Amino acid sequence: MNFLQEINGILTGSLGSFGPLIAVGVLGLFMILLTIPMLLNQPEDPLKKLKRNNEQPKKTTPKKEQLRHAGRNEQLQKFATFLEPKDEEELSAMQLKLRQAGYQSKDAVRMFHFAQFVLGIIGLILGLVYLFYIKADTGTEIDTQTLATHVLGPGGAGYFLPKYWITRRVETRKENITRAFPDALDMLLVCVEAGQSLDQSIVRVAQEMRASYPDLADELEIVAYEMKAGKEKEKVLRDMGTRCGVQDVSSFVTVLIQLATFGTSIAEALRVYAGEMRDKRVMRAEEAANKLPTKMTLATMMLTVPPLLIILVGPSAQGIANLGNMSN
Repeated sequence: MNFLQEINGILTGSLGSFGPLIAVGVLGLFMILLTIPMLLNQPEDPLKKLKRNNEQPKKTTPKKEQLRHAGRNEQLQKFATFLEPKDEEELSAMQLKLRQAGYQSKDAVRMFHFAQFVLGIIGLILGLVYLFYIKADTGTEIDTQTLATHVLGPGGAGYFLPKYWITRRVETRKENITRAFPDALDMLLVCVEAGQSLDQSIVRVAQEMRASYPDLADELEIVAYEMKAGKEKEKVLRDMGTRCGVQDVSSFVTVLIQLATFGTSIAEALRVYAGEMRDKRVMRAEEAANKLPTKMTLATMMLTVPPLLIILVGPSAQGIANLGNMSN
C-alpha cells in the first residue's frame, strides 16, 4: 500500500490532481495499441483453414471464377465484429452512403469504422501530448474543463472526421453527376440513333466520359457489368438511381423502365428527355447567376461599410475627444 501511495503522490505532484486518471488512460491506450498487432498476427483458426481449403476452387476453374471467389481483406475480417454494425438496416444504410460517396469495395464499411477508431485514438494521444506540453511550459494546474477540452476535443474531432469527409464526398459526387448527366444523355442518344442497343450505348458512353466525368462513368460501368452478368435490367437501373441519389437520374431510370414496359421508342424518349435536361442545366446556371449579386452585395457591405465608417466618423470622434481634453 505504501508503494501505491508513493506512486499516487508522484503522479499527483507531477500531473496535478488528475494525474492518476491520466496515467490510467495512457496505460489503457498503450494496451490497446499493443493488442492490435498481436491480434493481427495471431494464427489462423484450423477449422477455418480446413473449410477454406475444401471450398477452394480447383485448378481447372477459370481465372474469372477465382476472382469471383476472392474474399475480403483477411486482416479486417478478424475485426468484423467490431468494425461492422450489428443492425442490418444500419449496415445497409452505411453501405449505401459509402457507395454514394464512390467507395464500392466490400471492405468500405470496415475501413470507415477502422478510420474512425484510429483517428480518434490519434486525437486523444495528440491532446494528451499537448496537455503535457502546456503543463511543462507554464507549470499551471490542469482543471477538469481544460482536461476535457484538450483531450476529448481532439479525440472527438478525429472520430467524426471520416463522417464529415464522407458527407462532403457524397454532396460533391452528386453535383458532379448532375452536371455530367445532360452530356451523357446526348451521347446516349447519338449511340442509340446510330443503331446500337441500350446496353452497348451505356458501355460506349462510359468509355467516352471517363476522362471528363469519372463519377458518372463509374456508375455507367457498374450498370454495364451487372447487365452482362445477367442481372435483371429493371433491378440494375433502380440500383443505379439509388446509388447516385440524384433526382434527374431517378427520373431517367423511371422513364427507361416505362419504355421497357410499354415498348415505346427509346430514341424518341431520349431525345425529349435530353432536351429537358439541357433546359434544366440552363435554368440552374441562370439561378446561380441570379444569386451572385445578392452574395456580392453582402460581401461588399461587410468589407466596405466598416472601413468607410472609420474614415468618416474617426476624425470627428478624434476632434471631440481633443476638445474634451482641452476643456479639462
